[in-house]
Amino acid sequence: MPLRIALRHQGWRVDADRSRESVMRLKAGFVAMAVMAAACDPQPAVNIDTPIPPLPGTETPAAAPGAQLTPEETAAGWKLLFNGTDLTGWKGYKKDAPGAGWAVENGELTLTAGGAGDIMTAEEFGPFELSLEWKISPNGNSGIIYLIKEDPAAENTYNTGPEMQVLDNDGHADGKFPTHRAGALYDFQTPPDGAVKPVGEWNEAVVRFSGSEIEHWLNGVLVSETNYGDDAWKAKVAATKFKQWPLFGTFASGHIALQDHGDRVWYRSIKIRPIQ
Repeated sequence: MPLRIALRHQGWRVDADRSRESVMRLKAGFVAMAVMAAACDPQPAVNIDTPIPPLPGTETPAAAPGAQLTPEETAAGWKLLFNGTDLTGWKGYKKDAPGAGWAVENGELTLTAGGAGDIMTAEEFGPFELSLEWKISPNGNSGIIYLIKEDPAAENTYNTGPEMQVLDNDGHADGKFPTHRAGALYDFQTPPDGAVKPVGEWNEAVVRFSGSEIEHWLNGVLVSETNYGDDAWKAKVAATKFKQWPLFGTFASGHIALQDHGDRVWYRSIKIRPIQ
């Protein structure tokens, strides 16, 4: 039986009676025409698995260096003190917020101008292991102070808390005093030579406080080690400038501060874990 078909091509309608064989030939012809047309105007193939780029201004910011913990660090009890984005979890000494000179730049916590005062954790810790990286500017001075209490009798962070020195040994005047050099338990012990990296490079620092002992590590080197809290410790304190502050070195827990000594300094990868 003849088959009635209607075809539309470029706005023209064509009616014809065709046998099944004719229809198949006609269909094949249209397929060939479509293939030829595609060849004349090729379009790149679209991979449906290709991610669609985000709209401008909607990109997710990359994680700041050191602003995240590995699964192994999390399992080991480490906690971030600095998120690499803002100053959440930090305050000023005896103040609710850090001074304006402290800022976050490129995922790093930095002092941009002196007069801000020390920046301090809102939380207290102890015993603990603190790990961070620091970089000092030429001729610069700063410090990592811990076991701090905001006691009415203590005007400054260092009136209660021991300090790990952060320093340009060659450029700053404090570098002339052996117990004031980078990594030292400030005013107590002389760190070994060669542990600190040149000014402008990142240093890896660890402060370990067990409750009865203090250790300072700088770039994998044990640079200071002492007992804490006993009569021998009290005798050591009496031989330093800290003897004028009765509360110094007497607490088993406290805040952790980064010192404003008026010089540009950078910190990152700041994390802590409790220890037994």
